[in-house]
Amino acid sequence: MLELRPTCENCDKPLPPSSTDARICSFECTFCHDCVEQVLQGVCPNCGGGFVPRPVRPARDWKNGHFLGRYPATGTVTHKPVDAAAHAALVARLDGLAPERR
Repeated sequence: MLELRPTCENCDKPLPPSSTDARICSFECTFCHDCVEQVLQGVCPNCGGGFVPRPVRPARDWKNGHFLGRYPATGTVTHKPVDAAAHAALVARLDGLAPERR
């Protein structure tokens, strides 16, 4: 079950469960679209993987109790701004490899 983390790890922008601006890697590191594109260059600073849009959990119980009310988002904030120099080194090491080849 996805945690649906509440903010961007880098800039701390709010990313509520209904946000279509949230991006996650396969380890569920969570960043906003702007940070992924402008700061991270599509590379997760924690694992080196790529990003996809985070799914939106239904707010209403449409079927079998699978909704936000039964499975709420976490309230735990993970805020660890990216070290620009370390991230630049990681991006350089990946040398343009597509996420599926990392």
